[in-house]
Amino acid sequence: MSRTDLFFKVEVEHDPAENPEHIGDEIRRHVLKLYGVREVELSNVTTQPE
Repeated sequence: MSRTDLFFKVEVEHDPAENPEHIGDEIRRHVLKLYGVREVELSNVTTQPE
């Protein structure tokens, strides 16, 4: 069986009071539930100025 690394950029809008790392962890947990996903890593968080 082949293994492939896929890299995604996900841009989210959120309330300034929300922690972006927490949002990333939630997305990571959901992706891990997908069939065949072995590992998910949040490697970077960049907040853009308004």
